[in-house]
Amino acid sequence: MDNDRPILQCPNYFCQALNPESHRFCHKCRTLLPKRYLWAVGSLDGDRSEELLGDRFLLKSDQILLDTKPGTPPETPPEMPPRWESYLRLFPYRLHVPQVYGWIREEERPLAGNSKRSTPIFLLETAPIYPAGATFETSDLAGQLMPQLESLWQQSTPLRQLDWLWQIASLWQPFSLEKVASTLLDPTLLRVDGACLKLLELRFDTQPPDLSALGQLWSTWIQQIEPPPIQYSTPHSDHIIQTQVAQFLTSLCDQMIQGQINNADQLMDLLDQGITNYGQAQRQIQIATATDQGPSRQSNEDACYPPGGTSLTVNLSENENQAKPLVIVCDGIGGHEGGEVASGIAIATLQTQAESFFASNLDAATLVDGLERATFAANDAISERNDTEQRHERQRMGTTLVMALAHGHELYITHVGDSRAYRITRTGCYQVTLDDDVASREVRLGYALYRDALQQPASGSLVQALGMGSSNFLHPTVQRFILDEDCVFLLCSDGLSDHDRIDEIWDTEIAPILDGNSDLAAVSHRLVEVANTRNGHDNVTIGLVYCQVTETQSTLARSIDWQQSPREVRSEATLLPRDSLDPTDEDPVKTQIIPPRRSPFHWLPPLLTLTALLGVGGLLLYLLVPELRARFNPIAVESTPPLSTSSPLPIPSAVPTVSPSPTVSASVNPLLAVGSFVKLDQKDPDTKSVDLASVNLLNLPGPADTADSTVGRVPVGSILQIVGKQTMTDQRSWLRFKVCSVAGEAAKTPSSPLPRLVKPGEAGWLEETTIAPHIAQNFSIKPDQLGQCASP
Repeated sequence: MDNDRPILQCPNYFCQALNPESHRFCHKCRTLLPKRYLWAVGSLDGDRSEELLGDRFLLKSDQILLDTKPGTPPETPPEMPPRWESYLRLFPYRLHVPQVYGWIREEERPLAGNSKRSTPIFLLETAPIYPAGATFETSDLAGQLMPQLESLWQQSTPLRQLDWLWQIASLWQPFSLEKVASTLLDPTLLRVDGACLKLLELRFDTQPPDLSALGQLWSTWIQQIEPPPIQYSTPHSDHIIQTQVAQFLTSLCDQMIQGQINNADQLMDLLDQGITNYGQAQRQIQIATATDQGPSRQSNEDACYPPGGTSLTVNLSENENQAKPLVIVCDGIGGHEGGEVASGIAIATLQTQAESFFASNLDAATLVDGLERATFAANDAISERNDTEQRHERQRMGTTLVMALAHGHELYITHVGDSRAYRITRTGCYQVTLDDDVASREVRLGYALYRDALQQPASGSLVQALGMGSSNFLHPTVQRFILDEDCVFLLCSDGLSDHDRIDEIWDTEIAPILDGNSDLAAVSHRLVEVANTRNGHDNVTIGLVYCQVTETQSTLARSIDWQQSPREVRSEATLLPRDSLDPTDEDPVKTQIIPPRRSPFHWLPPLLTLTALLGVGGLLLYLLVPELRARFNPIAVESTPPLSTSSPLPIPSAVPTVSPSPTVSASVNPLLAVGSFVKLDQKDPDTKSVDLASVNLLNLPGPADTADSTVGRVPVGSILQIVGKQTMTDQRSWLRFKVCSVAGEAAKTPSSPLPRLVKPGEAGWLEETTIAPHIAQNFSIKPDQLGQCASP
């Protein structure tokens, strides 16, 4: 292979100089040279190594090609063959599934009998081929095929083995719906990049396989497990844990083969137990955040948690109920006094909601549901503020969201909008979130290839964001990653991710963290500098999460509950992306399809027939009477405009705001809305006779029964911000306040010992009916009074 032959065309339209493949930058204009290694699906006859196909694709080896003209859009078929549409509909799983890049219209080739056949070649990107910058020790892996899972199975740790199987199980049902589940049964297609499962291409089903076939494949791998030799007088923990995992997986596969495990949810539940029992490890999480308004903006509408400039380290334990590492990045929409307010409200609400996860060891399904509800609460808090201020259409404020929460052996990524999360290891950088924009929607619906969709007008406009309407129309994504190797998660706003900047710099700026060659805080500030100098058009916010894993295997493994009831089998509607269920419905309401149930009652069929007739009559009435249609459909979903961080087109405020959580209630007092700033007043405005010197802020909502239940004393004149709200079982509403600034001591002080004064930045709870009379009705807040509540 001749890497010094000038072959790679500069993507700069005004340069287009040819460069050797070994060059990182153009020798003429210093533009970065993207190296896109592609997997060819089709017939490549003979030894054609180093030959150019289609006048641009250099054949490196076997079916791996290099695009020598990365700045020129590839040729795409005029109409996508139906079978290839599965790649598009599986776009949300592109961390595992390669995507169609383009095709080569090959010349007709001679066959036996003087006949000819046209053999087009489809090209796949993000296939399991190591990207430029991937290294192992001193070896350059760029352009090489990743190894098969089967070849690394025996030498991998139990945690890694269980992680791989869990990823396969999570893909089984969406692949079955697309009739490509056979892909997961072909060992040659199952490749791995460390902990991440990568598929070489899709294999289409000739007949639908079931989980028994998957169990048979797994059983062949499990037979390869050989516990390490015992070198001690007593069995070593490595030997014991390997034996236990082999026994667990053998029983698992036997039940799959016998049909006792017959759905993917049940399989994932059992693998979850195995990971929890046999995958114990010590995990250290380092966090660093940074935010900047950028060189071209007058204010910073971004917000993050922890606040910008924070650097901290947390040691996680499987069994400790402690504060979990939490990182949030929001990019506000709505301009000054709009976007920054929305992002601030989202941060405050999500922080409060996430604290409820710290007090208990939740299972994965419960935690995913909790993160969705926390996102709904943030959405409703912003929507309520919009409604209170009578903001409509383009005046409505909103925000994007990307949030990471580490919990036990997992990390959860919650996402809405176009702020992104990336996962970086020593061998690759992968975008793990999918932008909620027009381009991604077109791909998920099977309408266009992603690179073609990006060329369409308004391709980057958002189709959803927090605060733009009811939570009934919001579809947050929650992804789960098992932490079984050292890696870095980067959360960022589009001020950094635009123009593929992460793909350009991951190996030089972020990957060195994994070798201990870079300080996390220094890297966060360096990424802000990169965003400002190479992009410079927007605010930028960075959240880095560095996960270090040290396996600690236990000789006492907990038993597996084989009889545990599996989760309810999810319907097709909840497995596929919600906006891909109906190509004509751009904002479908969350729906769960309940499977039909047989009934022994003979009178039920006539009743159903009568119900159907009434339903048809009601539908005709709905369609024929415009007034009735307008009453029940105040907003036409088809006409809902997309959102944009630069020019937002929000959902009209006619959509009612419905809180999905019974513990979050809307305030009837606009002064007490979540996100509002309040000032303590000295007298009750009604009686004019109740003197108030201070109030005691409580740690938890409810009676102050113990001495440590009080955070501290808040004197009159202090400025507070409402950051949360909760309704207790006795229907009493409690507000969570954050102390912005503390006023001086009140003139009148009781003689009994007082709790200490609160400090700015502390937070606690007060009952709404108790504190409401003491809130100043009209006051003008000065910037210096915001203190700890000022936007970062």
